Amino acid sequence: MTIHETIKNQLTDALRAQDEVKLNTLRGLIAMFSYELISKKSKEALIDDSSALTLIKRSVNQHKDSIEQFEKGGRNDLVKKEKAELSILEVFLPKTMSQAEIEIIVKNKITKEGVPDIKKIGQFIGGIMKELQGKADGSDVKAVVDKLLK
Repeated sequence: MTIHETIKNQLTDALRAQDEVKLNTLRGLIAMFSYELISKKSKEALIDDSSALTLIKRSVNQHKDSIEQFEKGGRNDLVKKEKAELSILEVFLPKTMSQAEIEIIVKNKITKEGVPDIKKIGQFIGGIMKELQGKADGSDVKAVVDKLLK
């Protein structure tokens, strides 16, 4: 079962359970998926898993940014709402690697390629992110690289 199908099934469950937060969050995801299909002029009824994960990650990042902004603005009611939606979205993402696991990969890459020039750290981090293919958060990778190179 694809992520899109799973979300559609959970939407009906949320509707039956009258869970407004989950219902609105899942409806938003399905709308994003539909918009993506339309924008790609796809004749498919469901979006593929890699595109679905990309859209979910984008939505997660938007929620994290919103939480940060609402906390700065003192809007605790909106922070609570965004955190509830974020927890629903994170269920669909694969488990990310810990910083200890990332550190092992970064050390191996440094051993193979040598210590990168300070001016090329962005390219180095980009290469690691490409190697990990979404299994790690970019901020975690940057933190590990900064820790090891300083």
